[in-house]
Amino acid sequence: MGKGDKRTQRGKIFKGSYGKTRPHHPKKEPVVAKRAGKKS
Repeated sequence: MGKGDKRTQRGKIFKGSYGKTRPHHPKKEPVVAKRAGKKS
C-alpha cells in the first residue's frame, strides 16, 4: 500500500484522482430550512 494503491488517500493524491477516500468537495453541514411567515 502507498503511492501506487489507488484505494488509499496517498495513492489518489499521487494519481490525481478523487473518490470516496478523497472527496473533491469538503462535506457541507446540513442546512436547516427556515419557513418565512406564520402558520395559519
